[in-house]
Amino acid sequence: MKSEQKIAIGVRALGLLLGSTILAGTPSSAFAQTTGPVAPPAAAPAAVPAPVLPQGQQIRSITVNGSQRIEADTVRSYIQLRVGDIYTQVAADQALRDLFETELFADVSIRNNDGAVVIDVKENPVINRVILEGNKRIKDDKILPEIRLSPRQIFTRTKVRADVARIIELYKRQGRFAATVEPKMVQQDQNRVDVVFEITEGPKSKVRQINILGNEKFSDGQLRGEMVTKQSRFYRFFSSGDAYDPDKMAFDQQKLRQFYLTQGYADFRVISAVAELTPDKRDFIITYVVEEGERYKFGDVAVESQIRDFSEEGLKAQLSMKTGDWYNAKLVEDTVEQLSETAGLFGYAFADVRPNFNRDRETLTMGITFELAESARVYVERIDINGNTLTQDKIIRREFRLNEGDAFNSFLVKRSENRINSLGYFQEKFEIEQKQGSAPDRIILEANVEEKATGELQLSAGFSSIENFILQASIRQRNFRGKGQTVGASVNYSRFSQGINLSFTEPYVFDKNISFGADIFRRDLNSFNFVGNSRNTTFEQLTTGASFRLGVPLTEYVSALLRYSLTVDDVTLDRDQFFSDLNGDGTLECDPVRAGFFLCDNLGKRTTSLIGYSLIYDDRDNRIRPTRGQNITLSQDFAGLGGAVSYLRTRLNASKHWRIGRSGFIFTVAAEGGHIMAFENRGTPAQGIDDIRLTDRFFLGQPQIRGFDIRGVGPRVIRSGFNPEIVNGQIVNTIVTERRNRVDDALGGRSYYLARAELDIPLGSGARELGLRPSVFVDAGAVFGVVQPLLQTPQNRDPVTGALQYLAIDANGAIAVTTDAVNANGQPNTPSLAFTERFFGDSPKPRVSVGFGVNWNSPFGPFRIDIARALLKEPGDDTRLFTFNVGTQF
Repeated sequence: MKSEQKIAIGVRALGLLLGSTILAGTPSSAFAQTTGPVAPPAAAPAAVPAPVLPQGQQIRSITVNGSQRIEADTVRSYIQLRVGDIYTQVAADQALRDLFETELFADVSIRNNDGAVVIDVKENPVINRVILEGNKRIKDDKILPEIRLSPRQIFTRTKVRADVARIIELYKRQGRFAATVEPKMVQQDQNRVDVVFEITEGPKSKVRQINILGNEKFSDGQLRGEMVTKQSRFYRFFSSGDAYDPDKMAFDQQKLRQFYLTQGYADFRVISAVAELTPDKRDFIITYVVEEGERYKFGDVAVESQIRDFSEEGLKAQLSMKTGDWYNAKLVEDTVEQLSETAGLFGYAFADVRPNFNRDRETLTMGITFELAESARVYVERIDINGNTLTQDKIIRREFRLNEGDAFNSFLVKRSENRINSLGYFQEKFEIEQKQGSAPDRIILEANVEEKATGELQLSAGFSSIENFILQASIRQRNFRGKGQTVGASVNYSRFSQGINLSFTEPYVFDKNISFGADIFRRDLNSFNFVGNSRNTTFEQLTTGASFRLGVPLTEYVSALLRYSLTVDDVTLDRDQFFSDLNGDGTLECDPVRAGFFLCDNLGKRTTSLIGYSLIYDDRDNRIRPTRGQNITLSQDFAGLGGAVSYLRTRLNASKHWRIGRSGFIFTVAAEGGHIMAFENRGTPAQGIDDIRLTDRFFLGQPQIRGFDIRGVGPRVIRSGFNPEIVNGQIVNTIVTERRNRVDDALGGRSYYLARAELDIPLGSGARELGLRPSVFVDAGAVFGVVQPLLQTPQNRDPVTGALQYLAIDANGAIAVTTDAVNANGQPNTPSLAFTERFFGDSPKPRVSVGFGVNWNSPFGPFRIDIARALLKEPGDDTRLFTFNVGTQF
């Protein structure tokens, strides 16, 4: 509309220059005007007269027509025409411009009827709704805040065009350069409109090809491998690296330069970088033109120190580069950082390390002198903590290894960062900022933290061929009330076990560096078999108890943990199913034929009073998600301080983590082992009795060693039934091997060992944004060292008379059950065997599994999936291929 108004003004001006006369009383509008005839003079008709302009009229009234929402006085306030003023065309045109500039009107015209000025307006509609259609990749909540149009605002085409351009820009940022936006207006009543943006997102514009010109020393493929941007290939469906991004393209130029500088090409430069969009707007072709230059070696390397605490020769001896080595700019940067950290260890926080280069283009050498400028020793003036809305300041301050007034030490600053990160209360990659204090020898340490959810609600689920569905639920708050306390409760349920646990930990008792914790728990463990498709419980272990622990740091990396626990174990069997009157006196006792000797031996209630300690060495950079460092723990527990059992249990755990280069790979090696020594004599091996009870032994399986079931590794007794068959005219008892027809009881062992090697694999930026962290692993371990229990193969009995049963071939050639020990020919019949017990798995031979897993920080919480296959196993071991668990945080 503004352009039409300008045309109208121009037409009027042209009419005046040509001698036109505007008739009084005709409309003066931006869209239409009428010019009057030109009257020739009477005296000289052949001559063209000069234009005669009418005298302006005084405005008697100003009337506004057509306004609906806007008051007439408001419309009049936007213009400079006033009652009593002289009406001129210039003033009328200015009024038109003023009204259109308000963007409230779709059309405006002004008429002058002998001093009665009439303003006809047509208001712009009001926006009723803004509707987005077709947008799937970018949701409404991301687009609507970026555009100007919104409900109850005045509609203008200028705003629509600006919003269309803004939406297209949002899609370009996602690499969708083929996106189009078609705005539409749907008229509603009361001069309202719905604005609809019909979006065609189009495919993501990929990088079809990356061309590199001018490279002779390194291949195109090698240089492309250094870039963040990748060529579009079918196997990169998980990566966003093949999407075009101008910022990534600029970063790739820096990556190319860094690569060449690490290879000695100090004169390398990127001459040009051009990205061309294909005609279909689906792909980009990027072309780099580079100039490699000559390759340099290190010349003379020296250190000049103006700080008297440092020996120049001593510092030079620690330098990693030597004269004659190929020049490497990254090595120079690392050396500057190393010298700065060395200065920081001695309290020189702001030591200025300057590498001075001496380039010799004739000999192609790069001499470097590292200059340590004189600086003052620095002291900590103040420690500021910002960003903690829930966590109390003292919770953070007590993790600092420096106090206000201490001499600055860069190593202690780094250690403080690691300790604060290990709390798990704040976002990752927290760093302590160092700022100049009030004097040159003062420094301010500033901890700008960003709190994250420390509550954890976790659900773990899995599937076992024996237990079927397994479910665990736990809730824990690791920063209760912002005081650093940990409170938690967990519940687990499966066909194997049920339990509940309540825990509390105070890491600093009375603000002293002493930790205290307590647990109250109850666990119900069932062992079972299947009879047909029905579950049959063999024994139940009910454990109730409480434990208390006290931790004291001995050094920065070494701490001691003392603990005491009191538990009551009650191992029972179903009396109706597993008890019999063995002595004929009416007293029911555990029947070994029904239950097994090893179960009957462990029945009863007993109390365990246990005191123990742990010595812990831990220098990991992060206890929650470590990337470097190691952890070693030695634990011993003595049972016998009262109670009914007596033994010494020893365990040793160790783990080490490495960050491999700068690629993001994290390699972890962990190992553990344990042994139990008995201090009581419960029987002899000939009696099949082990001095360590079943409930006190070590067990091994999922989740300690992936690829095996829960308690799926180690000594076990398997009770199998028989399937009698006729083979060559004789009855043969064949052992039934199907799992659903056998009882599988894990016995545990006195000793065990376990080892694990795992490599966390970094993915592209797209996968990192999704929170995917895959890993591959190898697990190995074994549990062993138990006295073999007495085994039995009993014979079936007649349910009425109790006589032993035998199998014979009847006249029809089928197998018949009889109580006769011999047949009619005097030959012995085959005993009808009820079952047989076999002992498996008591071997220190390693069980080995390999597999891969993925951690995913999904929108509904952390998710872990593992797929593992057992490579080495022993007879009787139970394997398991697939597990997963899922949780959420609050």
